Amino acid sequence: MKITTDHIQISNKPLEVSHAREFNFLAENLEKKGLNVEALIQKLRDFQIAIPSWALGTGGTRFGRFSGGGEPSTLIQKIQDVGILHALNRSSDSISLHIPWDIPQDYEAIRQAAAEVEIGFDAVNSNTFQDQTDQSLSYKFGSLANSDKSIRELAIAHNQEVIQIGEKLGSKALTVWLADGSSFPGQHSFRKALQNTHESLQEIYQSLPGDWNMLLEYKPYEPYFYTTVIPDWGTSFLLANKLGDKAYTLVDLGHHLPNTNIEQIVATLMTEGKLGGFHFNDSKYGDDDLTVGSIKPYQLFLIFNELVMGFEETSNPSPAWMIDASHNLKDPMEDLLQSVEAIKLAYAQALIVDRKALEAVQDEQDLGQGQEILQDAFRTDLRPLVRESIRQSGGAISPIQTYKGLKVRESQIKERGKDSKASGL
Repeated sequence: MKITTDHIQISNKPLEVSHAREFNFLAENLEKKGLNVEALIQKLRDFQIAIPSWALGTGGTRFGRFSGGGEPSTLIQKIQDVGILHALNRSSDSISLHIPWDIPQDYEAIRQAAAEVEIGFDAVNSNTFQDQTDQSLSYKFGSLANSDKSIRELAIAHNQEVIQIGEKLGSKALTVWLADGSSFPGQHSFRKALQNTHESLQEIYQSLPGDWNMLLEYKPYEPYFYTTVIPDWGTSFLLANKLGDKAYTLVDLGHHLPNTNIEQIVATLMTEGKLGGFHFNDSKYGDDDLTVGSIKPYQLFLIFNELVMGFEETSNPSPAWMIDASHNLKDPMEDLLQSVEAIKLAYAQALIVDRKALEAVQDEQDLGQGQEILQDAFRTDLRPLVRESIRQSGGAISPIQTYKGLKVRESQIKERGKDSKASGL
């Protein structure tokens, strides 16, 4: 199914009057505060969040996976699904591929399919946490950190292949997440594992094209539970600094121990010019990969508050934005639409923070007023502003309502079958 301009216009028609009333009321109040509404709208229109190829199907747990039907079983179908999302919200203009789950068989056909739905290619993601069919050596005890040099070389070669695939599609970054670690004391040497990882990453780094970046993720635990070789932002930052100017830390909102102050991490990395990207999701306990903003919306706002200040006060390059969630129960497309809306809403809230007033009360140690300033922005209902930015871009005033009204999932089930499952997962 392809969403057309007629689909959008028909779905918007019954919402136009109420939306205009809500937006005009909000715009008047924002302008009274000295805010440039059109400038805010333009920033929201420009803000694009990539969709990962693996998020378009139903995820799962160690105990089971319950497919919802109509899932994309080919890479072209995944691209078409991202095209539907982008047509609805005009905020998701690229797809991030996971290799080898989504290796193109026909590059020209893939590029053409993407162009037809106005989709580009974001960072490519390597996979050394799984053994692939007919793989000669196993990653069971690690990949880039493995004590066996031949296994490290296999993992290095895979990452180099991922770069080559990305080059053919127009990607500009490689994302590396390592599962490498240990579950028992004495299983491996901490120092040797880190050194092996650094040396392996150096070889991959040297294979990067001149205009590419390397994004290094981190994670405190899972699948190993005693140590992880890159367990936190500090280790990722250390490696990125040692590798060079094209290496950056990537922050995944689920990759932290409970109650970690993620906004402080963001501020520190931006100060050092090393924040390379974001993987958005939400978490109650650990790496839950829940819908963005469904659990901790205030934390998301505080993170964006630091991001917006960082844009203004540091020379950190524009990060790569991507959703990274596992849709175990919801329709993945609905979940992704909700996540994008939550991200843009948090961004909008951060954009209206009175920075001068906040800086003044910080200097005066006026703690109560500092809280008031932040919470005033957070509690302002900016959904009409986000909707107007989407409407002006040619999208649906209510992407979720339009998705449901057009019966997109039902159409996908009819086209692909109720037993269709996403490839790769």
